[in-house]
Amino acid sequence: MTEITATLVKDLRTKTGAGMMDCKKALNETDGDIDAAVDWLRQKGLSQAAKKASREAAEGLVGVAVSDGVGAIVEVNSETDFVARNEDFQKYVANVAGLAVNAEGDATALATADYPGSGRTVGDELTHMVATIGENMRIRRAGAVSASPGVIASYVHNAAGPGLGRIGVVVALKSTGDQAKLEEAGKQLAMHIAAAHPRAVTAKELDPELVEQERKVLTAQAEESGRPPEIIQKMVEGRLRKFFEDVALLDQVWVIDGETRVSKVLEQVAKDVGAPVEVAGFIRYGLGEGLERKEADFAAEVAAAAGGQ
Repeated sequence: MTEITATLVKDLRTKTGAGMMDCKKALNETDGDIDAAVDWLRQKGLSQAAKKASREAAEGLVGVAVSDGVGAIVEVNSETDFVARNEDFQKYVANVAGLAVNAEGDATALATADYPGSGRTVGDELTHMVATIGENMRIRRAGAVSASPGVIASYVHNAAGPGLGRIGVVVALKSTGDQAKLEEAGKQLAMHIAAAHPRAVTAKELDPELVEQERKVLTAQAEESGRPPEIIQKMVEGRLRKFFEDVALLDQVWVIDGETRVSKVLEQVAKDVGAPVEVAGFIRYGLGEGLERKEADFAAEVAAAAGGQ
């Protein structure tokens, strides 16, 4: 019997786009004959995954999971919202979110982790689903936060199931105070983050490139006023402060009352729980944000289909 080497498996995967475990099984079934293995995969529908991999995927679900002081969040994309409602897809996203806790949000470690009950890795299971369901899918991103001592709170908006939705948030609050009260405060803060979309906890933690880009835009706008350079500089600095209030969590206005700064809200939380409270970190994923969604021209699709008959 031909030895099924890693190189042989890799070659078959390159040819077909099927998962590693599926390629290995195909080679075992065909005694290492790579051409026969390609045919075996075609019969099973698994070699079609590679063709689907180039298609646009901007729908899907965000999944969150919390366990043992770690909160993880993942975004798994599909081509259509129809697939996002598929029970198998939802189960996959929920399982991947749970596995992301152990991987501490490391996307590489997550993709190579064992997927429960399949004999495949997380990445290979996704390839298998692409072939089975018939749409391109991908794990776009993953992240995690932790707090010790403290609590991890989560929130999903437009929930499709437990821990699944179109917007997901995990937030870590570090404190030795009353954990039950801290948990409640964390849930409210997670809801605020979902609605207000902060970019960092404080202004100092904002991406320098983001701040510099905003400064350039504000400078260009201020220069149109024709005022002296020193006045323009003051205008820019004032508008930057307003920008920080919009995107730095602690500087934002609390969405629940529309008046109080989040920093002041947390000061009150600290009094309620009996110990200082620190936002150790947060992650907010909005499904498909930053991706271009292709607008379907239904009439053109019908015409194209008719022309192909």
